Amino acid sequence: MSSKGSHSGWTRRRLLGHSVLAGAAVAAPSIVKGAQPTFAQTLSISALGKAKIDWQQFKGEDITVAVIPAGYFNNLIDVAGAFEDLSGVKVRFEKIPPGQIRQKILLDLSSKTGTYATHAADPMYYPLYVTNKWVEPLDAYLNDPKISDPGWFDYDDILEGWRSACSIEGKPYGIPFDGEATVQVYRKDVYEKAGIKPAQTLEQFVANAAKVHDPANRLWGAALRGFRGAGQNMYIYPSIFRAFGGEWFDPNKKLVVTTEPAVKALEWYVNLLRNYAPPGVENWNWPDIADAFGQGTVAVYIDAHSSAGVINDPQKSKVIGKIGYARWPRGPAGKRVTSIWNWSFPVNAALSERKKKATWLFIQWATSRETQIATSYGFSGAYKRTGANRTSLWQDPQYRKVMEGFGDNLVDVTTASFREDIDVEWRPRIPQWPAVGEILATAVQATLVGQATSKDALAEAQRKIEQAMRS
Repeated sequence: MSSKGSHSGWTRRRLLGHSVLAGAAVAAPSIVKGAQPTFAQTLSISALGKAKIDWQQFKGEDITVAVIPAGYFNNLIDVAGAFEDLSGVKVRFEKIPPGQIRQKILLDLSSKTGTYATHAADPMYYPLYVTNKWVEPLDAYLNDPKISDPGWFDYDDILEGWRSACSIEGKPYGIPFDGEATVQVYRKDVYEKAGIKPAQTLEQFVANAAKVHDPANRLWGAALRGFRGAGQNMYIYPSIFRAFGGEWFDPNKKLVVTTEPAVKALEWYVNLLRNYAPPGVENWNWPDIADAFGQGTVAVYIDAHSSAGVINDPQKSKVIGKIGYARWPRGPAGKRVTSIWNWSFPVNAALSERKKKATWLFIQWATSRETQIATSYGFSGAYKRTGANRTSLWQDPQYRKVMEGFGDNLVDVTTASFREDIDVEWRPRIPQWPAVGEILATAVQATLVGQATSKDALAEAQRKIEQAMRS
């Protein structure tokens, strides 16, 4: 569904006055250079040499890449020396916390300073980027034989739903590097004792939670993220909303959040957490839920498949060997809807042409199958990535072996979710999303903490959203 007509006036000048940028305060980033472990030499000399492009054509350029402090990007940084040797392009990384990277990047893009050649991009920001022409369309890069080898790179091997999330009107603007699906994570032993199986519907999910809920013995039936924010309760609520049959836009392409499915979805969310979740869950993010599950106090939760690494940490978890996975339950509309999440790399449109193409070589290298292997099961360090971007890796026996060590059915459940449960309209793809997402997140949390009914909170959100869309 295109909403182009409703936001074509979202200009750079108007954006600069918007609350997303106003008073943006960011912490000093961590600046690092790529290291060069033993594996990096193998990566640069053998695998990458198969690409039919001149890797050295932009030798002498330097680029700065902004990423978040995360294991998957740490692995990339650790092998980045291979790219420097291969290309002669110098790479400087800045690690910026997730809560600040969006603001810092918006300031850089809107001012056209070109500080960051590329960055870890939130897929929900592409409508904003594209409307303002802050990032390059990448179809021309993918189809240019001087800087791309389509047969070697195999863009279509990247997970289709992630590619779609980083595209606008069918045109790619970012290349996914790492991401996730949301899945049920449950205690096999608890479910077996209760004689139940993972829920196939949202109604069954609540029924399962009720059967195993035993707070007197420090076991709560279920948990979901409740903390306010685009990556918090708005990581969960949109999936429920879409599973209830919700549509973000009315026939006139007006964004509406007060429909019956919207209210019913929020009521389901609130009732589940009030009745069966640990106290204070309305302020929990995913690490809090994963830690509680790992300590054996939560029977089931729905969150990123990548939390499997946390709940299998032998230094923290008490439930290793007792973990199973299942897909998001179906809602009343018959849909399962996984949250779409990936970090992707765009090309900053403010760069010189030469630097843009040097950046493209880096992106092509970082998101290639070879580098994905080098930063996942082929990585020499302890951390093994769980969010590889390629279908072929999820079929690779070596990658599957690593993933299957995290619990029953993780690979099959995650790949089925990637294949069947991704909904590109999971959240409204509009340039105003930063403001709209915050408004809706505030309404959801107000309902979770009992400050308003679902209907009243969403009505207030609608009023504020209409203001934001006009401003």
